[in-house]
Amino acid sequence: MTGTAPRHTDVEGVDAGVGLTALLVAAARAIETHRHDSLAQDTYAEHFVRAAPACANWPVRIAQVPDGDSDPLWGRFARYFGLRTRVLDDFVLRSVRTSARQVVLLGAGLDTRAFRLDWPSDCVVYEIDRAGVLAFKHQVLTDLSATPKAERVTVPVDLRADWVTALTTAGFDPAAPSVWLAEGLLFYLPGPAETYLIDTVDRLTTEGSTLAFEAKLEKDLQAYRDSPIYTATRERIGIDLLHLFDEGPRPDSAGDLTSKGWSTSMHTPFDFTRRFRRGPLPEPNDALEGNRWVFAHKPSS
Repeated sequence: MTGTAPRHTDVEGVDAGVGLTALLVAAARAIETHRHDSLAQDTYAEHFVRAAPACANWPVRIAQVPDGDSDPLWGRFARYFGLRTRVLDDFVLRSVRTSARQVVLLGAGLDTRAFRLDWPSDCVVYEIDRAGVLAFKHQVLTDLSATPKAERVTVPVDLRADWVTALTTAGFDPAAPSVWLAEGLLFYLPGPAETYLIDTVDRLTTEGSTLAFEAKLEKDLQAYRDSPIYTATRERIGIDLLHLFDEGPRPDSAGDLTSKGWSTSMHTPFDFTRRFRRGPLPEPNDALEGNRWVFAHKPSS
């Protein structure tokens, strides 16, 4: 996969490019943590935000946002990330309580699930990301004397390199059930890279394994360039998401998994907003309109 990614994603740490979006999500999790009706708790998130010069002035509580939940960036968009965190937390915990004892976080970023979720005692959490991102996370968590609640194995490798060898060398067992997350990852990859990743997950999993990922369905991402979310993110914190997203056609990864025998379901984020009675609902010129959350299970053959 080497050389397939756009050059603007080739930034090693969290100071720019896709790495900076990890800090955006961390700020959103911090805001969610301090809400009175919080959907997810991540007490580490605000420390990532405060440790990075690029976002030292970002809010970590909704009270620090003048327009509160009406703010498109720190209100609506941040609540979207909070909702996504909760839904994927629930998915992972359901998976490990049934069969899987290996968890693989693809493009783990500043994910702290190994530290904040209540895992079965024999779980192993593998975090795959670039060395610079993992090093930043390690420094912040070390300064906090944070202790993981499961065995945590970091796998410092770019997903465009030979991450399969790195993962299996780190101890991952393809013959045992596993649960995989690709949270906020696939739309940064070129279509062929996404297809390769999904095919590889299929190859590395056995019956009882699960996978959750986020997809975008828009045929033309630029149609939402002037949406409140993209505009606020671009103009106020300097993250042009549409510049970072790959502009090529997206594969039908959910359909590909179904054809390989997986059981899949696809939901809009708004489905979960209605379930939890918290989160974003559709609005005009909505950058979230094409977002889908896909959940897949590999049944017995």
